Formats: sequence, C-alpha cells, structure tokens
Amino acid sequence: MVNSLSSSLNSINEPVLITGHTGFKGSWMTLLLEKLGIGWYGLSLQPKPDSLYNLITKKKKSNEFFVDIRDYDKLKKIISRINPKYVVHLAAQPLVLNSYSEPRETFETNVLGTVNLLDVLMKYTSASRIIVATTDKVYKEKKLKTSFKESDSLGGKDPYSWSKVGTEATVGAWQQISKIQGGPKIISVRAGNVVGGGDGSENRLLPDLIKGFIANSSINIRNPNSTRPWQHALDPLSGYLLALAIDTNENAFNFSPDGKSLTVHEVTEIARQAWDSPTKINISKEKDSLETKSISLNSAKASQKLKWNSYWTQEGSVLSTVKWWKNVISKSLSPNEACMKDISELLDES
Repeated sequence: MVNSLSSSLNSINEPVLITGHTGFKGSWMTLLLEKLGIGWYGLSLQPKPDSLYNLITKKKKSNEFFVDIRDYDKLKKIISRINPKYVVHLAAQPLVLNSYSEPRETFETNVLGTVNLLDVLMKYTSASRIIVATTDKVYKEKKLKTSFKESDSLGGKDPYSWSKVGTEATVGAWQQISKIQGGPKIISVRAGNVVGGGDGSENRLLPDLIKGFIANSSINIRNPNSTRPWQHALDPLSGYLLALAIDTNENAFNFSPDGKSLTVHEVTEIARQAWDSPTKINISKEKDSLETKSISLNSAKASQKLKWNSYWTQEGSVLSTVKWWKNVISKSLSPNEACMKDISELLDES
C-alpha cells in the first residue's frame, strides 16, 4: 500500500497541521510524516508524563504550539499565523470512562474545540483540506449485527460517543458552510480501537495488560466478550493521509481491519502468550453497561475510493504492540527506533 501511499501523497506540498500531536495517535503521525518526508506543525496540550510523545521527543521544536483548542483567541492567533493548507484534527478527550466523570470537559473539547478549529480555519486561513477524526462509536446500535457503513445512522450510548456524534454534527454543519462559501474540503474519518507501542493511557486494554506484565502483577479486565476492531495506529493514520491527499466527493470514511472483530478475552490471551507472562488475569463478572459491547466497521469505501487496506491483522497488531514494548523494556531499541521499525515495516512491505 505505501509505495502507492508515498506516490499518492505527492499532492501534499506543504506542512500538515496536526492537532493533538502530543497524543498517542498524534505522536505516531508526526513520525510517519517525518519518514515520508512531509513537514508538519503540531498544536496540542502539554504532553502527559507517561506519553509516547515524551518517550520519543528529546526537546520541544519550533513547529510545535501548546494551546487548549477550547481557547478560541489563542487558537486564532496561532493558526492564522501558520495558515495551514492541510489539517488533521486529532485533538480530543478520547476515553469512555473519563467521559462519565468529566462529561462537560469531554463535550467542550470534542464539540466546542472542533467548532473553534473549523471556524478559525474557515475565517482566517486558506486551508484546502481538513480531516476530522471521530470514532467507530458514533454509530447507532442496530439489531442486525452487520458492520457499520458510513451511511448508517449515528447515535451514542455513553458521554464520549455522544460527544463524538456532536463532533460529526459540527463537521456536517461546516461541510455545508464550506459548500456554500467555496471553502475547504472537510472529511470525517472513523476508526476503531487503535493499539501500538507507547500507549500509556488508563482504562485501555493493552496498556493495562502491558503495565501488568511489566510489574508482574495481577490484571483486572472487564467485558471479556465485548468485541472491537483492534488495529495498529499506523493503519488508520495512513488512511487519514490518503483522505487528505486524494480528491474525492466523499464526506466520511471508515478505517477498520479485515476479519471478525476480536473479543477482549482473545486479545488478552494473544498478548499474554506473546509476552510469555505468568501474570494472573482476573475477569470481572460484573455486568458493565457503560460501554458498547460489539462494534465492527465496513471499510469498503476507503478501499475503493482511496485504495486503502489495513497492513496488520488484528492479531498482528497486538503482537506488534507487545514486541514494541519488549524491545523497549529490554533496551534492544529506543522508543523512537521501535516506532521507526514499525513504520519502515509498513512502508516497505505494504
């Protein structure tokens, strides 16, 4: 895919603005762009202490700006000065459980932050293409357990998913504004549970497993039978770049791995065996109604319109994540080297 990806990205002839560049996906995106020889600007909150960003970054760069996207005036000042042509909007409050404890912050960041960004880009820049990342959780649950298509109805369950439905509504509004005013192309991109080395987030399955393996402590998991389309972060990120570069009339794309979504229990066993860990796994028997139980996406449109296909299988994504951590913990590779190894594998083999 990515020999074709490299050629497909020739139209990106100016630096890409990445919001949320200190986050997990944002950090992988900066490294992917650097490997592809594409410049970037980053706009984000200060990184968290245990973030991938801090593992791979030795010092701050002049192309980075640290601001809360809820602060319209500061956002306007920075972005109007950058005047980006290409934008990938990743900044978000991304955790379901946190959205229950901080619903207002979740909506302010995910909805109002997107409103601020799109308004500034429309009014004060000459941006031509904007990618807005939402989530697979924006789809309304349906009785028939078929994979969600981009045309399916939207609807949330938890505060996080509802906030992302609000993000989608914002994108829809600005798509119409842009159409009327002759502004930039704005595309919503939806992906599943991303994995990969360096994710230190709380209440995420693989980070929790890795922490338990490293500490050799027992691990509690919930919802063992829930399924998700697990995928390596680089897979949807490569799709986002294709959506940024390729001229299309589409307003939304799904990016999902091939095959039936794996359960939480299956992912846990794949990771445990790959680490060769004797760690005890405690499976919660309590019924958890806070999160959606089953999610699967249909990525046929991305395959047809963008020539995108996932490189890693779901099992391969989990194994790659475990290998990343084993290499870093053993000091066989630095975090930066481990990331670049995965990126090179994607670019060389796809």
